[in-house]
Amino acid sequence: MKKSILTLALAAMCCTAAFAQGRSALRLNEVMVENDSSIVDEYGNHTGWIELFNSNFSPLEISSIYITNDKNDPKKYPVPLGDVNTKIAKRQHVVFYTDGEPNKGTFHTNFTLTPGQDNWIGIYDADGITLIDEVLVPAELVCDNTWARTEDGAGEWAVRTGGENDYITPSSANIIKGTNPKIEEFATQDAHGWGMAVMAMAIVFSALLVLCLCFYAIGKIGAMVTRMNKARSQGLTRQEAKAENLAHDSGEEIAAIVMALHEHLNAHDTENTILTINKVKRAYSPWSSKIYNLRQVPELHHNRH
Repeated sequence: MKKSILTLALAAMCCTAAFAQGRSALRLNEVMVENDSSIVDEYGNHTGWIELFNSNFSPLEISSIYITNDKNDPKKYPVPLGDVNTKIAKRQHVVFYTDGEPNKGTFHTNFTLTPGQDNWIGIYDADGITLIDEVLVPAELVCDNTWARTEDGAGEWAVRTGGENDYITPSSANIIKGTNPKIEEFATQDAHGWGMAVMAMAIVFSALLVLCLCFYAIGKIGAMVTRMNKARSQGLTRQEAKAENLAHDSGEEIAAIVMALHEHLNAHDTENTILTINKVKRAYSPWSSKIYNLRQVPELHHNRH
């Protein structure tokens, strides 16, 4: 019983440690204090919002963490349990609306952000003590602008105005990649694709060559092991086996073995394939013989009244 309790306690500690380690990668990623023309919530309202980013390469469950705008109250808004949407996929985002109306759903906090002043935001682990991440949004941030990281989960913080190269990206990557510059450069230098074809064939033939060398080496190793086993079975040393040339059997021995197997597998008499049909002496078929008929005709008995 004590061992079972100890095992359960250790498993609980391991799970807690794993959750804590995973949640340490949770990051504040982008914040909008005052929203007049940006995204709307599920009720169609414009409100400030906070974007969190899972920088892990595995899903992350964020229920029971705390989001706050007050350093003296780290447990201000606990993310509720039981909502399947609190599980963030790897390298993905989730947005919380700072409208002060938590009765609207899991992703609506019980506090608001104040325009025109510094807004501190922090996220705490389930113990309410461990600070996972924090940011100070400057008072100079104007309406419909965001305070965001230069790249997801990392980099410096900067103002985003929503310009051509300054996108506001709630629930999306902070850096929007249209095309891969390396691919474009390769396409420019190899317009007809000859270089790609040569590289592909070189890779294929190189792989085939490596496979041939591997098979050749495996065959050599197998032959060496066979020689060693044969020498060991005959009680010979390596030098003696080499002197007697035990590398392989002679041609006469192989021929004798093959002939013996042939005689063993094909040992049977020569069969005659001529079919002979003899006439049956009886001129009748037993099935139509009269001896199998009824010997006495059944009599019909009439009931007399």
